[in-house]
Amino acid sequence: MKKSRLLVHFFILFVSIGLLVGCSNEATQTDSAPSMDELIYATTKDIDDMNPHLYAGSMPAQGMVYESLVENTEEGIQPLLAESWEISDDGKVYTFHLREDVEFHDGEPFNADAVKKNIEAVQRNVDLHSWIKLSQKIVECNVIDEYTVELVLSEAYYPTLVELSMTRPYVFLSPNDFTNEETKDGVNGYHGTGPYILTEHVKDNYATFEANENYWGGEPSIKKITAKVLPAGETTFLALQKGEVNFIFTDDRGTDSIDVEAMNQLIDTGEYQLVRSEAMNTKIIAANSSNAESPVSETAVREAIWHTIDRETIANDILAGTETVADTLFSHNIHYANVELKDRGYDIETAEAILEQAGWTLENERNARTKDGIPLAMNLYYDSNSSSQKTQAEFIQASLREIGIQLEIIGEESTSIANRRATGDYDLLFNQTWGLAYDPQSTIAAFTSESSYLHTTSGINNADELYKKIEEVMISTDEDTRASLYADILTIVHDEAVFIPISNGSVTVVAPHNLNGISFKQTQFELPFEFMYFE
Repeated sequence: MKKSRLLVHFFILFVSIGLLVGCSNEATQTDSAPSMDELIYATTKDIDDMNPHLYAGSMPAQGMVYESLVENTEEGIQPLLAESWEISDDGKVYTFHLREDVEFHDGEPFNADAVKKNIEAVQRNVDLHSWIKLSQKIVECNVIDEYTVELVLSEAYYPTLVELSMTRPYVFLSPNDFTNEETKDGVNGYHGTGPYILTEHVKDNYATFEANENYWGGEPSIKKITAKVLPAGETTFLALQKGEVNFIFTDDRGTDSIDVEAMNQLIDTGEYQLVRSEAMNTKIIAANSSNAESPVSETAVREAIWHTIDRETIANDILAGTETVADTLFSHNIHYANVELKDRGYDIETAEAILEQAGWTLENERNARTKDGIPLAMNLYYDSNSSSQKTQAEFIQASLREIGIQLEIIGEESTSIANRRATGDYDLLFNQTWGLAYDPQSTIAAFTSESSYLHTTSGINNADELYKKIEEVMISTDEDTRASLYADILTIVHDEAVFIPISNGSVTVVAPHNLNGISFKQTQFELPFEFMYFE
């Protein structure tokens, strides 16, 4: 492993020197610097379609514009657009009492009728939302009176409130924006109830959000937020130095716009501060178990890969200590995830023994393994906008080469990688769990979804048992039963090694030193900009 570790250190040093040399003589401010009540954040991708009932749009941007009935917090589910609610004894009926002081950005009143129209619009496109199990449980949405709405389910479903609190799809758009009473085929506007209003959007350039003066929670102190599209790395670093942008944060793909060395250089100027959330998610490599033509469909191959990845080097050197080593799909602070699982640490000798026992023999002259004439070769896809993923991919490639696995690494846009995950056109790809507020139920529900992890899980030996337990846990009303089922589910996927954990990630913010009120939601996808203020 010495050569591999040297490669990592050299690569990090090379990038750092490049940034330092390229930026050392740049001015720290320009005439384009933001005003004291404005944030301009760098993003590697456009906000795209802001229709909250579809999935192309930027989640941080949608989180500023749209709101849900309830909010997921550290203290649990709290009121948002619904002031209170009751759940029937059989767990099938949820009755929500709405705020009476809310209107959409276009002046349309927010009421029970608007809730019904939005939920029914989502449900008429239910196949798209199959990843969220609530979409399969909703039977009807009834207006009781102007500010009371009733949600009827086919059966008890314990994550209902959690899934209603998500960034999408169960958030609310002005009915005036609907197209022919629908949202599934596009909308005519983006008017939510949230603290910010989308006022301008130049595709692949920038989007501007202005404070909602009539926001029911009070007008935000930050009056203007601009999402500026910039390539990750040196371009964003230069823009921060010049004052063209003044805020960056880990985006909804888990990507940081600049690397750790550049962040530290900015902090050292005294003009910026770094704020990091608690652990939010697990960065993983998802393995396609369903492709019988790929070696990665074998449990033994996946186990060997797991043992060959030195996660401590990745966490400490490549990620510079900003993330911690992950040994399981979920960290133990996730509810139901504190389960005793088989230890599968970094161990090259064990990896080689597993491959030998599985019939993958080493051809010494090429240092490559084969079985029945088939080479032990596969592809790993990473986000081309993430410099840290690229470095990790290179490190893993070098590590696997040492045990005779040929790994081709391929960088693509995140949308392309998401499409590969949905179609099964991959061997291995980088991904991450849904995060603190949503797990374990959301990531686990995605095991059965064609748009998510069905190809990751469907080829394992116990797939039918796995799916049956997932179905059971989602409708269980008994806490002990849920805990037992989750333990079984996590044990199955861990033993099959289809989700290879790398690190536990957080949301990182680099902001002006005089910006106060920086906090985090129980999600890796949004920031509560409405609580921020300059001092």
